[in-house]
Amino acid sequence: MNKLNGQSLKNLLIKNARIIDPVNSIDEVMDLHVQSRKIVKWGKNLQSDDAETMEAKGLCLMPGLVDLHVHFREPGYEHKETIESGVQAAIAGGFVACVAMPNTRPACDNAQVVKYQMERANLLNFNLLPAGTLTQGREGKKISEMAEMKASGAVAVTDDGNWVVDSGVARRAYEYAATYGLPVMTHAEDPTISLNGVMNEGIVSTKLGLRGRPNASEDIATARDIELTRLCQCHLHVQHVSTRGAVDMIRRAKAEGLSVTAEATPHHIALTDTEFVKYDTFYKMNPPLRTEEDRLAVIKGLEDGTIDAIATDHAPHALEEKDLDIEKAPFGTIGLESAFGVVMTELYHGRKWKIGDVIRKLSVVPSEILKKTNLGRLKAGDHANFILVDLDLEWCFEQKDIYSKSMNSCFFGKKLKGKVLHTFVKGFQYTL
Repeated sequence: MNKLNGQSLKNLLIKNARIIDPVNSIDEVMDLHVQSRKIVKWGKNLQSDDAETMEAKGLCLMPGLVDLHVHFREPGYEHKETIESGVQAAIAGGFVACVAMPNTRPACDNAQVVKYQMERANLLNFNLLPAGTLTQGREGKKISEMAEMKASGAVAVTDDGNWVVDSGVARRAYEYAATYGLPVMTHAEDPTISLNGVMNEGIVSTKLGLRGRPNASEDIATARDIELTRLCQCHLHVQHVSTRGAVDMIRRAKAEGLSVTAEATPHHIALTDTEFVKYDTFYKMNPPLRTEEDRLAVIKGLEDGTIDAIATDHAPHALEEKDLDIEKAPFGTIGLESAFGVVMTELYHGRKWKIGDVIRKLSVVPSEILKKTNLGRLKAGDHANFILVDLDLEWCFEQKDIYSKSMNSCFFGKKLKGKVLHTFVKGFQYTL
């Protein structure tokens, strides 16, 4: 496993960077001064007699990325990932903050586990933001102690891979979450419909003779959760949207003024179920890769604001687990190290998005959803949480680029354009 070492910034002057900050409407070549790990100021022709100078001509400086959806596996599944290895992967990908899902062992359904995760991350000088569970043990039966978890630092609640099937329990949980101002993050999938499917249900699954997970499982769950949002007046955040139907429902919900946000993953932006013809378990994820029609609907949703953010759903698994046959291998792909390159390749270079719009989806809006706006901006007095990137650097994503403890990426061998070169987190500099 690769290892990054951070350097505490005492006095650094970054010269001639193209500074991009959508919050402050900045897109201009300037200098930026960091002292005692915090941003002092930015501007033209800055001088400092005692500062170390870093020449950044040709590079872009922008707010660090914020991931709403990662699995760091600790406690309980340290053979897949630890908080330390997950943080390394995040930093390598340009992420300065991550929301850790609660499907650990024990589940993150109490204040003690929340505190444990935050203490581990604080030792690593990283902005880890734990999500607590909706229900105790993620079993969908009894509501978790949300008040205690929020007091300890939890930023949202979710049962993640377990959708709460009992609508009565879900209603009470959503009402409880609304009381404490916690977003409800939903893995919108009705398991009674998806059953034991291993990929998207459609033409490709039929040809391959594999059991499928139909769009209807996501669409029905999304519809239910939107209705509960209307009833409970909570903030619903729909995770990893993958179907055209779900995009359409979220669009209508927003038009009605409901408090609904949503995310999409780089793999659902870039790939379709045709990848499954390789019978490679690295392409087995949940929700599954869908059709080209669904992929384009997700991109359209990102473009028109229906889908607010891009999140990785970083899901590490040990190689011996992914080496099982297609039916038995676990769902999930890692994504932290490749996310920026994939998004830049597909949306900035491929679809000609403005770079500011890319950063809004990867940084600004995620921080706004979490009410952690200091993370998605460049502001004097804040800790240095930003990245230096080469927008046009062409590279091939390979195993050598992995800092995670696991290697299950669906993007190995993909040629990408756009790369993070330096990540600054809490005033520590990491150079790739």
